[in-house]
Amino acid sequence: MLWGLVGVAALLLIVLVVFYNRLVGMRQMVRNAWSDVDVYLKRRADLIPNLVAGVQGYAEHERSTLEATTDARSAALSAGRDIAERAVAEQRLSSRIGEILMLAERYPELKAQANFLDLQRSLADTEKLIASARQYYNACVRDYNTMLEAFPSNVVAGIGGFKQADFFEVDDSLERLAPSVKGVP
Repeated sequence: MLWGLVGVAALLLIVLVVFYNRLVGMRQMVRNAWSDVDVYLKRRADLIPNLVAGVQGYAEHERSTLEATTDARSAALSAGRDIAERAVAEQRLSSRIGEILMLAERYPELKAQANFLDLQRSLADTEKLIASARQYYNACVRDYNTMLEAFPSNVVAGIGGFKQADFFEVDDSLERLAPSVKGVP
């Protein structure tokens, strides 16, 4: 009888350790996936000053749009670690980038400039990378949060103090689209 209880206790301990380690691994996957998203968002932010500078020479009277884009970039870079706050700042920046690219449509000589075309291409590539990284991040969050809610891992999660992760979501349906980069293959 005593050996039976010891065996059950040992089995329970093994199950707890396995679930705990699995939760730790999944939490690390979420953190790593967010790090990837963050890298691509910073890459996009690094392209903004060059984009603004390129448009500035042709569209000086569009100063408010350019300043709003610069402000949105600053807000996105300083949004911090809160995923929801960062998502709002990045949405604002995406819409501003779209406005700058629409300005380029009004200035054919700007659209023909090689530097600007290279920036458009880089921006389009970066937007694709961001979309892919967001998708992977959200998949990791989904799997992690599911494990936090499923039995018996939810018991281990409660004991271990694991918290739900936030999805990186776009709230405004108009901002679900990446900035339009016309003329880029």
